[in-house]
Amino acid sequence: MAKRATGGGAKSAARARHSRTAGDKPAEPSEASPGSKSPAPGLYLVATPIGNLGDVTLRAIDLLGRVDLVACEDTRMTERLLQRHGIRARLTPYHDHNAERVRPALLRRLAGGASLALVSDAGTPLVSDPGYKLVREAIAAGIPVTALPGPSAALVALQLSGLPTDRFLFAGFLPSRDAARRRALAELAKVPATLVFFETAPRLAETLAAMAEILGDRPAAVARELTKLFEEVRRDGTAALARHYAEAGPPKGEIAVVVGPPSEPVPAAPGEIDAALAAALARMSLKDAVAAVAAATGEPRRDVYARALALQRRPGPA
Repeated sequence: MAKRATGGGAKSAARARHSRTAGDKPAEPSEASPGSKSPAPGLYLVATPIGNLGDVTLRAIDLLGRVDLVACEDTRMTERLLQRHGIRARLTPYHDHNAERVRPALLRRLAGGASLALVSDAGTPLVSDPGYKLVREAIAAGIPVTALPGPSAALVALQLSGLPTDRFLFAGFLPSRDAARRRALAELAKVPATLVFFETAPRLAETLAAMAEILGDRPAAVARELTKLFEEVRRDGTAALARHYAEAGPPKGEIAVVVGPPSEPVPAAPGEIDAALAAALARMSLKDAVAAVAAATGEPRRDVYARALALQRRPGPA
């Protein structure tokens, strides 16, 4: 590991490194030896526990106590972790609501030779938070960036789901509005991989119901309170899970939903397609109905669209 220069020499060296053109590959920050006052200048992406505060690496504990500044979503959440491990650090909030305003100031500090750790409330930074914009602009400015890996709720949920792990897609949070959620699911329906989502408790039942309708009744798992005392993973088909949470009500805790990959499509009979279209058209727009039926049946969207138009042109009962 590289040793940190002292006095003004460190910041001069940092500025020299940061003067690279945007096309150059930025150097990675080099942490000084444990116990030294401060690590080398640069941006450090530090994973933090997703529940159990003991799930933090020794490297993260050491670094968080030595950087010039820790940028975090909620200073109260991060302070709990730091107090648990006897760490004193200077914290500043960086989240969805203030990122556009705060990011330029953080980049100026980094350009001036500061060491900055970026953490999220729980898990790995940049996963469903605004951190990627800070990383993108730091890289463009030639600022060294590196990561201290650790917990991730998406990966823990995938591990515990019992579903295929050889290929998966993290899809984050689905849109909150029903029509937009259905369109998003229709786009994912043919992805040949296990799907991983985050979801809120109040929307869980309706999201699972939409998954059962658009993706089909696939094997799935709902994981909540991961690594905590009341950790729970419920495994079943999407339809059965939707019924369970509709009856039981919203569960407590942070939630991840894992859905198995699509099975080999079986060609649908024309009558089945027409029946599915008629049911879909009764409750959604033509565009959304076509997308939903095409995703569920595996039929080309243009063919489903043509059948939908034909259905709409049919005269109604006398």
